[in-house]
Amino acid sequence: MNVAASSQVSIQSPSPSPRPLPESPDAQIVADVGGTFARLAWSHGGAHAPRIDGFRRYRCAQYPSLAAILADFAATATPQPAAAVVAIAGLLQGDTLVNANLPWPVSVDATRQQAGLRSLQLINDFEAVALAIPHVRSDALVALHGSADPATAWPALVLGPGTGLGAALRFADGARPVLASEVGHSALSAGTALELDVLRLLLQRWDHVDNERVLSGTGLLNLYQCLCQLRGASAHCDDTEALLAAAHRGDDPLARETVDVFCGWLGSFVGDLAITFGARAVYLAGGVSAHIAPFLPDSPFVARFLNKGVLGSVLQQVPVWRVEHGELGVLGAAAWNASAA
Repeated sequence: MNVAASSQVSIQSPSPSPRPLPESPDAQIVADVGGTFARLAWSHGGAHAPRIDGFRRYRCAQYPSLAAILADFAATATPQPAAAVVAIAGLLQGDTLVNANLPWPVSVDATRQQAGLRSLQLINDFEAVALAIPHVRSDALVALHGSADPATAWPALVLGPGTGLGAALRFADGARPVLASEVGHSALSAGTALELDVLRLLLQRWDHVDNERVLSGTGLLNLYQCLCQLRGASAHCDDTEALLAAAHRGDDPLARETVDVFCGWLGSFVGDLAITFGARAVYLAGGVSAHIAPFLPDSPFVARFLNKGVLGSVLQQVPVWRVEHGELGVLGAAAWNASAA
């Protein structure tokens, strides 16, 4: 079902601009669909050398359904493609995708029919990201903690905040080398007095405060609003984009504090998961990770990652990498597709 870490799959990076697919009978759509953007490309070639091209990005809210996005992309091909593999945020229950962040519901069969496809396979988005990790070039890895040698150690924890929060565990090999998860929806834990105060405020809004309520793009704004309330200050940012822009400019102290608190909280969460799964390496991906990249080195991220009592010395041996590659989900969908060929 999935490609093993030991297989030699050669995956090319997507082209930066869309182009029609060359006539190829084995071409398939591979996609990565999150709460904000859908990223699509063509995958064609044999099981050991899939190639990706024709990359294109869609804003999900501008389309009425996933089927509409797939159909729009498929229309650029001659002949029309018959199959697609879609890495998508959420949990598949039968024919229905359970997801809190997509702008529309997803039925596998209805999507397949409406998009005019013979087959449609949905896989977890971070399962796809984890599948892509062995194929990431070393120059796309930025060391946050530990060895500067990007040699892969297994099992590897792969996670990242975006519109939501995803995580998966990558093993070296086996019939199922990836363990997907929905840890973004497990309960948020606090590790400082300030985080406890924030959690108390969030519990006034939601009966269940999951990790995504803070450790995601939308969670950043929730955190900012709570800090403004705790500090008795007025909120000057009304969306995540404005918040991040203010933090980068440095003209809103609470915006900068929000990012610092976010980084520390994220580091603690990553450390908890690394201990839980016995991870020997960590890869931090996701759109928000890229936006906060300039703040991570001087933030409490690493200190909170290591602040795990007696197991702190164990985590000292676990390297943490930030992945500078925006199309991991598409690459992972292609890797899954290659392994199934």
